[in-house]
Formats: sequence, structure tokens, C-alpha cells
Amino acid sequence: MCTSQSEKLEIIKNKIRDVKDFPKPGIVFKDITPLLADPVAMNYTLELLTAAYENEEIEKIVAMESRGFIFGCPLADRLKTGFVPVRKPGKLPWKTESATYELEYGTDTVEIHEDAVTHGQRVLVVDDLLATGGTAAATVELLHKFDAKVVGCAFVIELEGLAGRKKIPDIPVTSLITY
Repeated sequence: MCTSQSEKLEIIKNKIRDVKDFPKPGIVFKDITPLLADPVAMNYTLELLTAAYENEEIEKIVAMESRGFIFGCPLADRLKTGFVPVRKPGKLPWKTESATYELEYGTDTVEIHEDAVTHGQRVLVVDDLLATGGTAAATVELLHKFDAKVVGCAFVIELEGLAGRKKIPDIPVTSLITY
């Protein structure tokens, strides 16, 4: 059994598969399904994310559809806090607040229940991947509408070359694996 953080990160990284030309030619997709299938690697992922935030007094984990849910729910359990889903329009059954963000060709929108977070709550945004940062920035924008305190954004993977951090400049970012 490995004990060092660097060994754990190496195990996690070795479970991330590159899929060339998906979903379109020229894209190298970072596939997390081998990571999800390996209980040791998944546990290390959650262990490292938990360690990064266990002293931050997080009151809610806010995660984006859909792969963010995979990491956000168990992280909320480990941090003994609530979980809030951020979804595409029309997927949440209650009154929502929304934020629209720019894509390479067009726009997209995310929504959150209007009673999901309250003024001043300390929240952590969680997703599997930080790429261009549009979804993360829109989620942070939503949370600021409620005057929530976004204490950080946590990602399993970050594609540094796409500069997603620049879209959330005032928020501390934790990424376990960077490419």
C-alpha cells in the first residue's frame, strides 16, 4: 500500500485514459471511467480532495452535471456537509436561478435551485475537469447571486493549456492532476 501523496497521484494519473478524436477530431478526451472502476484510485482521489478542504468549514458542496456529481456526493459525505447539483436548463424540478456562459460556438446555461445555498454559506465547487473554465465561472456567478462564499474550486483534472483558471481568478483552485 502506498502512503505518499505523490504515489497516490501517480496511481490516479495512471487510471486516466486518453481517447483521441473524441468527441470530435483533434480532441484528446481525458476518460475517467478507468479511475471510477478502480476502488483504490477512487479512494485516493477522494482522500486527497478531502485533505485539501477538511479544515475549510465547508457548508455545501456544489457540483456540476454530470461527472462533478460523481466526486461531489462522496466528497460531501466525507466533509460531513450538504450536496447541491448544478444542472442544464429544465432538469431541476423547483424554482431556479440560471447563468449563461460563452462556448466556442454559442452559449450554454446552468441552473441551481433558488433555495440551494444561503447568504454567506461557505461552498466548494467540484467537477471532474477544468478546461476552458466556462462552466466553473458560470457556477461561481450563480453562487455569488446568493452571496455565498466560494472558498474554492476543486477538480480531479486540469488542462492547463486551456487557461480555465483565468475565468475564476479570485477563487482558489485545487487540481489533483494537470496536463
